[in-house]
Amino acid sequence: MNPVSLWPVLVYVVSVLVLVGGMLGLPYILGERHKQRTTGEPYESGMVPTGSARLRFDVRFYMIAIFFVIFDLETAFLFAWAIAFRQLGWLGFAEAVIFVAILLVALIYLWRTGGLDWGPRRRPRK
Repeated sequence: MNPVSLWPVLVYVVSVLVLVGGMLGLPYILGERHKQRTTGEPYESGMVPTGSARLRFDVRFYMIAIFFVIFDLETAFLFAWAIAFRQLGWLGFAEAVIFVAILLVALIYLWRTGGLDWGPRRRPRK
């Protein structure tokens, strides 16, 4: 690789480092330094916090978050397919349709097994 072709990358890296250094350094230099009695206390929308911040969340909360991340990443793949649609042709379109079909089957499976239910669990009738 020609060293002359690497200068844009070097300029980019240097500019990122200068920008990050400025964003971290300027508030340290220009920021206020005061210590009051309430400086270290948590602030929750102007209300005095009650209880502990170390609460345990239900596992369903984490499952919904994981499902969101998974399906969100799948849309990123679909955007890449949409951008390269002309180069991929009909074969690429067929692959995208199969991909969406697999996602749809996964979503139906999650829905049917109750993985997306957020409300209280129903007790089976006797």
